[in-house]
Amino acid sequence: MNRTIHISACAILLAGLGTIAPAQSETPEQHNARMQWWREARFGLFIHWGLYSVPAGEWKGETSHGEWIRETARIPLQEYDKFLPRFNPVKFDPDEWVRMAKNAGMKYIVITSKHHDGFCLFDSKETDFDVMSTPFKRDIMKELSEACRKEGITICWYHSIMDWHHPDYLPRREWETDRPTEGASVDRYVEHMKRQLEELTSNYGPIGVLWFDGEWEKTWNDARGRDLYAYVRSLQPGIIINNRVGAGRAGMEGLTTEGAFAADFGTPEQQIPATGLPGVDWETCMTMNDHWGYNKNDKNWKSAKELLQMLADIASKGGNFLLNIGPTAEGLFPPESVERLSAIGEWMTVNSEAIYGTQASPFRSLSWGRCTQKEANGKTVLYLHVFDWPADRTLVIPGLLHEPERAYLLSDAKQSALALSRDGFNMVIAVPRTPPDPINSVVVVELKDRASVLHPAEFTRSSKGDGLEIVLKSEVKEKEYVVRYTVDGSLPTVKSSEFSSPVKLKYPAVFKAAAFYKDKQFGEVTIMDIPLSVGKRVTLTTLPSVKYNAEGASSLSDGMFGTNEYTDGKWLGFEQSDLEAVVDLGESSTIHNVTLTYLVQTAAWIFGPTEIEYAVSDDGKTFQKVGAVKKEPGQWKDERGVNRFSRDLNRVKARYVRVSAKNIGVCPDDHAGKGGKAWLFVDEISVR
Repeated sequence: MNRTIHISACAILLAGLGTIAPAQSETPEQHNARMQWWREARFGLFIHWGLYSVPAGEWKGETSHGEWIRETARIPLQEYDKFLPRFNPVKFDPDEWVRMAKNAGMKYIVITSKHHDGFCLFDSKETDFDVMSTPFKRDIMKELSEACRKEGITICWYHSIMDWHHPDYLPRREWETDRPTEGASVDRYVEHMKRQLEELTSNYGPIGVLWFDGEWEKTWNDARGRDLYAYVRSLQPGIIINNRVGAGRAGMEGLTTEGAFAADFGTPEQQIPATGLPGVDWETCMTMNDHWGYNKNDKNWKSAKELLQMLADIASKGGNFLLNIGPTAEGLFPPESVERLSAIGEWMTVNSEAIYGTQASPFRSLSWGRCTQKEANGKTVLYLHVFDWPADRTLVIPGLLHEPERAYLLSDAKQSALALSRDGFNMVIAVPRTPPDPINSVVVVELKDRASVLHPAEFTRSSKGDGLEIVLKSEVKEKEYVVRYTVDGSLPTVKSSEFSSPVKLKYPAVFKAAAFYKDKQFGEVTIMDIPLSVGKRVTLTTLPSVKYNAEGASSLSDGMFGTNEYTDGKWLGFEQSDLEAVVDLGESSTIHNVTLTYLVQTAAWIFGPTEIEYAVSDDGKTFQKVGAVKKEPGQWKDERGVNRFSRDLNRVKARYVRVSAKNIGVCPDDHAGKGGKAWLFVDEISVR
């Protein structure tokens, strides 16, 4: 897996709703039938295990390595091969591994049959670089698959397309100057890989998922991916295959927004898509600490509370959760992992009904937690995952129109009814003073039909010449639900214009809108105060990375802000370089404020700027500094997500505004990517 996130196993985040194309001979009904068990499961175990567990993340005093250690520590092949006689996991107990996963509520296990280093955990006739060449001499895949079947767990394989060990795989690592490429053949390597995949799908019974990775290098492409997808499906027609089989990812970021790719589900990594990915099957893979493979020095463990709430969050958005463990070289799960599996299992024993087989929430957001739902025979059951138990004992469900038949606590075996009442558009449930579970208490609400929920109005906007086009993001299918708006600065009322088609505005402008149901306002007023800078020309001294260049310099003045997902196509990414942008307002203007939006996602080596400076000019040549701020490098830990730095300029008059932001340059010493190139991600420059 790539280096973008903690040199991690699967650094990817879904960038958009790319089309996933099932096999041409498969009908939608057949596709849904094939995906059914996976959609029902919702929760699985990822296992990264191999020779890299022997050094346990440490090499020559450096302790930040993981499963990428051969690459990150630049270990020569002949040196890496010395781990073979040291891999002897005599404490490996496949039955115990499977029992721990099952007791945690996991329905499937995905294990690394082969990672990028080329070492195979199974008995392969295609190579000697496998577990049978170690002192252990036992087919781990065979034993684990048999243990899974005894317990009703679905076994799945992770398999790397990339192979740093095989002589035919290209390209070589850039530092491997002692490994010539003459005579190497990628086509021959692909045939070797196919023969290994035949072994994996022929010798171990039915396999649930083939989870590919390592497809991003130039020797792989969409055509090879389509061919490999079809080949694996020919071996086991019922198998499910992820989107990393081919070129279905935009760079390293996930599914592309155009084109159809042979894959069954997407694979956001270390991230949960902010609003899910409606219409697309997806699975978030996540580490318990900061590494996929075992690292004995990594003590940055996520708490059981974090993991349980992530599980509910992912299920509420229609996704699966694949939670990783990196076993030790002895064959043991780290004790911290065992503790977390046990805690998750305790919660799942009571509440698994609110996870398995559920669909995405009908609510866009809930201040107190999340919601999953099930629909059957025209009826709906809502599972309200309450993270923050209401101190006043009243749980408010915003915008729920239908009257529930009843509500009760999922943990209550007697299903004692909770009192229901209505407060305008909101349904109110009277709950006990003390939550059944301090992390996530589930309240069940049963409805006679499908959930009908009102949403506040949400919009998207895009630049159109010298103006802006505003589009209603999603509609509520209720007859008396109407969105109304104004453009004169006044608040919308029931007499304001109805939003029935895209609204076009000239710059600058103030757009206000609100939703009304039966002539009563629902939700807050949306205000778009379009600044002077929107649609104006921006020039850059240094160009951003080709991978993260959005729409170029114009992205900084298009009025559209990036999200927490750095792969959403709106961010400009600068790798170890600074930002210097000049906004041309077109004419001398009175400037009240300048704001720069930037992102901090340290797991992807994206840090906030250490210094921001503002300057203005009348001629675009001579600039006067009007504001600056400096930050200590250590502050990166406290600024996760989207941040905005704003500076009031006290009515300065100028035509040009220059914004400079300094990149931290390299990852700090206490970061997993110590010494590696740091990124600076910026988006909107707002001049008001």
